[in-house]
Amino acid sequence: MRLIIAANRAPLRHTEDEGWVPAIGGLATALLPVLQEQGGVWIAMQEDAKAPTRQPYPPEAPDMEIQRIPLSAQERTHYYLGMSNRVLWPICHYMLQHLELERAYMEAYRAVNRRFAEAIVRAYRPGDFIWVHDYHLMLVPHLVRQAVPDANISFFWHIPWPAMEVYRILPWSRELLQGMLGCDLIGFHVEEYVENFLESARYLLGAEIEDNRVIWEGREVRVEAHPIGIDVARFEQLSEQEDVRREAERLREEMHAEWLLIGIDRLDYTKGILSRLQAFEQFLKEYPAYHGRVTFYQVATPSRTQLESYQQLKREVDEAVGRINGFFARNSWVPVHYRYRTYTQEELCVFYRAADVALITPLRDGMNLVTQEFIAASRSGVLVLSELTGAAHLLREAVLVNPYDRDGMVQAIQTALEMPVEERIERFRCLKRTVRELDVHHWARRFLEAMQQRPSEV
Repeated sequence: MRLIIAANRAPLRHTEDEGWVPAIGGLATALLPVLQEQGGVWIAMQEDAKAPTRQPYPPEAPDMEIQRIPLSAQERTHYYLGMSNRVLWPICHYMLQHLELERAYMEAYRAVNRRFAEAIVRAYRPGDFIWVHDYHLMLVPHLVRQAVPDANISFFWHIPWPAMEVYRILPWSRELLQGMLGCDLIGFHVEEYVENFLESARYLLGAEIEDNRVIWEGREVRVEAHPIGIDVARFEQLSEQEDVRREAERLREEMHAEWLLIGIDRLDYTKGILSRLQAFEQFLKEYPAYHGRVTFYQVATPSRTQLESYQQLKREVDEAVGRINGFFARNSWVPVHYRYRTYTQEELCVFYRAADVALITPLRDGMNLVTQEFIAASRSGVLVLSELTGAAHLLREAVLVNPYDRDGMVQAIQTALEMPVEERIERFRCLKRTVRELDVHHWARRFLEAMQQRPSEV
């Protein structure tokens, strides 16, 4: 089967040394090999004006093509920074204080989605499988369905789907739902999001629901949980490299502490970085015996720096780090080390391998793949995990915590640090087994198999 993938971002990045190479990240890792094997097209937004709009890949013997859709400055501002990141992102993560409902955003979103749909229709050949990804392209399935009624169209949603009572706040909630129901199959990470989507379709559209199927406009739309994973083998191999092991040992020596806690996140208001720092601050106040013995290392990758809400968050995080270190630091011990930059996967594996505890406590998250990266690369670390993530539905052996409960966060840190060795090893063993089962290559194969199970007309 030939495959057409539509996603906001292309699966290739340009380097000065090697030219165009596969991007680092889940989608590219999982789907680029599949697309090369099956043949087809990857349609994405043109992020760099220098990137070609049509790019056969690999150059030496092309078996697929990357097509990029150029956007004007206004389209990028309104479709991407506006509708995608000021409307859909905050509402799906329950961050309504960041919601900006501007008509111009939705108008640009409609226009860009229409251009993606037109590109898909132009590339389509009878028998192709169409796979659309994420919240940037909600209208695309219906638009394609109108042009190609018999097409096999699937969708994977990578972030949380909110409860119906929250989703309905959107003035365009019904239009966006109708867009997604142009699919044959819609995938989410966990059953909670499946149930939220089904309830949204039932209440807002009056659609008939049968088990995990939406009956809409004479068709069946299957809605299923397909939890995504990481390239487990890659992170296991990276963590065993001699230079990674050596750097991990050096990092622990530099911290001048018995225990090393880490946080690895994009600097995003959904990730709970500020709440995590405040919890660690309270931990140090309540447990002075740990002064000089525990260090917290927070990595924050720059993200959406054009948005004021993200700029404000950076200022607040900077202030919190300064306040904690100003009050508690002594001699050679600095309680919080903070780095605001992008790291390679190999560099991240140094932190994963060095850490005794990972604090992964988003206020809301679709899955959170850092959890799986940590488990794959660590030797026996303890995972403190927000129960408001998709990962918490699957990684039950983590120390689960409500990230809004500061006292609970403090106790979770203490639990992780004082956990008996036998319990630590057993929890980690179970977590490792689950992460291997969730491997991203397994996820891609399972979803492709599900795509081929065409629902019947009703």
